[in-house]
Amino acid sequence: MTLSPSFGAAPSGRFFIKMHGLQNHFVISDARAETYRPGKAEIVRVCDANTGVGGDQLIIIQPPSDKGRAAGASAFMRILNVDGREVEACGNATRCVAWLLMEEAGGDEIVLETLAGTIDCKRSGEQEVSCAMGKISMNWKDVPLAEERDTLHLALDYGSLSDGVALSIGNPHVVFFVDDMNSVDIEAIAPGIQKDSLFPEEVNVGVAEIVSPDHMKLKVYERGAGLTTACGSGACAAVYAAIARSLTDKRKMIVGLPAGDMRIEIRRDGNAIMTGPVAYCFSGYY
Repeated sequence: MTLSPSFGAAPSGRFFIKMHGLQNHFVISDARAETYRPGKAEIVRVCDANTGVGGDQLIIIQPPSDKGRAAGASAFMRILNVDGREVEACGNATRCVAWLLMEEAGGDEIVLETLAGTIDCKRSGEQEVSCAMGKISMNWKDVPLAEERDTLHLALDYGSLSDGVALSIGNPHVVFFVDDMNSVDIEAIAPGIQKDSLFPEEVNVGVAEIVSPDHMKLKVYERGAGLTTACGSGACAAVYAAIARSLTDKRKMIVGLPAGDMRIEIRRDGNAIMTGPVAYCFSGYY
């Protein structure tokens, strides 16, 4: 796999590769040699399947910063939501970009730089990648919250969702544990939680159901994207929250998302390791 065109005379437009991680779709553009800074209107158009390529996010690969280069990063990954918002982290996109760059370099390990910091990535299968997503924090300032609150038992009440856990893994999450995930209309409730004044940067909303000590089911309603088929950072946050709430004593869990499973490990130092699949869709120009 290469991040540059490999067929015929180059048509006009920008070359892209489309990939997905558990049906979380990404339009990936290489800007390491030529700067690319699309405005909101272009991001929305490219991500709209009716007017562009179609995807949950536009991902731009850039040269690492001096700080990232010093930490061993090969590239900086910009993550742009369908509403034009730039976000700090996306586990599924990280796996896809890491796989592309490892294929390009012919290696099995790579370091990526994001707004949330550097991420060590390793090939763990033919089309499977493991990423060290960094430390998870429950400090209210890190999430961030608008004021100091108990993040382990967050005083929120939105009907069937209450008593959440607030966390940050570079981006903000709130996780609610329920007995029956299918009884919760997350698409109706989550937008109100996201806009709650307690979350100045809004928040990704997770609804989790513990199936067994080493298995949970999860749905995530993301900022700027809505209900997703999979959310890597959300899976990491949910497993961390389950451990913090003493809902499990396992540090390795299978997280069942609408499109499939991820394997999450929460190490004793608070670092989260996410492992999951990647898939190539197609490439072209827009």
